[in-house]
Amino acid sequence: MVKKGYKLTKVDMTKILLSVVFISLVFFPLLTMFMNMDAKSIQSVVSSPVFATSIKNSLISTSISTVITIVMAYAVAMSVERSNIKFKGIFSIIFVLPMLVPSISNGMGLTILFGNNGVLTKLFHLPEGIYGLWGIVMGSVLYAFPVAYLMLSDVIRYEDGSPYEAAKVLGLSKFRQFTAITLPYLRKPLISVIFSTFTLIITDYGVPLMIGGKYTTIPVVMYQEVIGQLNFGKGSVYGSLLLIPAVIAFIIDLLNRDKGNSAYVVKKYIPSEGILGKILAYAMCIACAVFTLLPISSFVFLSVSKDYPKDMSFTFANIEKTLNLRADEYLINSILIAVLVAVVGVVVAFLTAYLSARIKSKVSRFLHLSSMTSAAIPGVVLGLAYVLSFKMTPMYGTLIILVMVNLVHFISSPYLMIYNSLSKINENLEDVAQIMSIDRVHLIKDVFIPMCKNTIFEMLSYFFVNCMITISAVSFLANTSNKPVALMINQFEAQMQLESAAVVSLMILVANLLIKGTFHLLKKKELAVKG
Repeated sequence: MVKKGYKLTKVDMTKILLSVVFISLVFFPLLTMFMNMDAKSIQSVVSSPVFATSIKNSLISTSISTVITIVMAYAVAMSVERSNIKFKGIFSIIFVLPMLVPSISNGMGLTILFGNNGVLTKLFHLPEGIYGLWGIVMGSVLYAFPVAYLMLSDVIRYEDGSPYEAAKVLGLSKFRQFTAITLPYLRKPLISVIFSTFTLIITDYGVPLMIGGKYTTIPVVMYQEVIGQLNFGKGSVYGSLLLIPAVIAFIIDLLNRDKGNSAYVVKKYIPSEGILGKILAYAMCIACAVFTLLPISSFVFLSVSKDYPKDMSFTFANIEKTLNLRADEYLINSILIAVLVAVVGVVVAFLTAYLSARIKSKVSRFLHLSSMTSAAIPGVVLGLAYVLSFKMTPMYGTLIILVMVNLVHFISSPYLMIYNSLSKINENLEDVAQIMSIDRVHLIKDVFIPMCKNTIFEMLSYFFVNCMITISAVSFLANTSNKPVALMINQFEAQMQLESAAVVSLMILVANLLIKGTFHLLKKKELAVKG
């Protein structure tokens, strides 16, 4: 790590200490989980009839969902970024709505629409519900599409337009431009998007739990073993299996990030004015908007329906009933956890990124990699690992452990956001500050924070929204006193109280929309001031 003869400074010691903390908070719990596995647990899992079936089902459903998600996200991203259609901002907001509710809510929305008693099932006299493979595929695409869309949009937006202008002058066809220019540019980022999407889907248990029926997947079996039977040994075996694709995706993403394309645009791509292209772009965006909005709209519909599916008349009784079942208290828990994680997370991520990006030394790389280790760990695995590590400590069952597991789970992306922002700022600022006798605290407070304000808003929003929707990382750790409101969806679904589950999903969506809207306005105000 540090070459012989190199003298460690106080800053280097701080970096090493932070690295040790990050690694300990990730690998110590994982080590505990691995140690919890024994030969009996492994034998019991491997010999179980559900073992091979769940692996096969997970791989099939995830592979199909990933292919559909990537194709759909790419088509929509191209429609938004490479056309002159109107309402791009509205479309982009609609496309990311599934990110603002738990994955289980997306599955529930499809159940309301296409289940055996679904609204559309009855309206169009469909022969049967979509439970099973195709239900999981639909729900997984709905859940993963926003992430893939945002990643691909960002890549496409910053592509240099000069090669395309040259290709037009040379008379190259659209297909030839795609194979000669677009594909080589997209190759590395597309690999990262594919693996990220695959991992996101294969480690999710919300969608298959809600709409999978008898089509069992690995995360669902793991959830049932731990929550249903308190069998931590078998749960650890399944958790270890889920680590494999996540770690592979992390390594590939890390390699691609190091050698990835520059985000520097030489010349902005100018979309063509072709009528056919605009019609296709509108058709694609409208189709995806409908696909996204229908399950979300079903929450509103069901929340105010008297007795789904028997009596669909309007009522506010479901909202009152849900609040009487302590949903308002659990919503406060969620908001409190989300605010604490957002504030602490931004401070930790900012200071860590400042040390690794702005104060270069031989241990900076070590700190940078340590800060991203949690990105390789699925939430459901991290949650189980924390149960096994902290169940005999005073922290277990408190709000502190819920804040800690969420902080560890989500810190990688905000860290990278601020790391990239800080890296782009003039590297000579510290030298100038030193000449002018300005200390680092004032430099950070008066220069770096104002320059990175929009990124900080994004970080706060990211932490808050993800804490509000997560069920995987906290499902094994929460109790009746500190339970986040998202976990009530599982509870109501198990009790066949779908109206109350819809109300909870709507509460989470509204809270996240308010936060996203607030930070969007703050960013616009900041840009207006700078302008």
